[in-house]
Amino acid sequence: MNKIQLEIKELLYSQSSSGAYVLILGDKHSMRRLPIVIGSNEAQSIAMGLEGEPNSRPLTHDLFKKFAEQYGIELIEVVITRFLEGVFYAMLICRQGDDITMIDSRPSDAIALAVRFRCPISAYENVMNDAGIEMDDVKDMDATPEPEVPEEPEEQTDTLDNLTVEQLQKLLQMAIDEENYEKAAQLRDLINSKS
Repeated sequence: MNKIQLEIKELLYSQSSSGAYVLILGDKHSMRRLPIVIGSNEAQSIAMGLEGEPNSRPLTHDLFKKFAEQYGIELIEVVITRFLEGVFYAMLICRQGDDITMIDSRPSDAIALAVRFRCPISAYENVMNDAGIEMDDVKDMDATPEPEVPEEPEEQTDTLDNLTVEQLQKLLQMAIDEENYEKAAQLRDLINSKS
């Protein structure tokens, strides 16, 4: 299965989910983005791992890294393997000597470890196709005007359910243009449920 190399683009506080963050992963070779909603503890751990400054007391992911190094285990890659019913799944690819082991993981934990081990992060192509969002690099100024899209109501999912897939896709593009990745992820999931 083909893998897409990813990099961490942004870590944003979620405006609609209390205590949640949105981790934006980007395809290294295109404008595709993969938004993943994560908890505040994992967001803090990823941010601290990116900064690279040691904590006065080790966080769980720091402890895992020390433990792995003590026993000669190296994390060589993190792969986001599935997107099923709105949930992402990941795998840690570890090496100890000549042995390669794959361990199931939540993507947030896997990425917190990846930044500490400085290992590559990737996703299977089908995950990017199902859950990725395409960013417009350049807007076409000569394009014909798009038909009117109804204003999106605040947190009224039942109203969104009444919209057509085409209308939802236009709202999705607006959310992407406004860099509201959390809303884009919600709209993407609703479109997928209607398809």
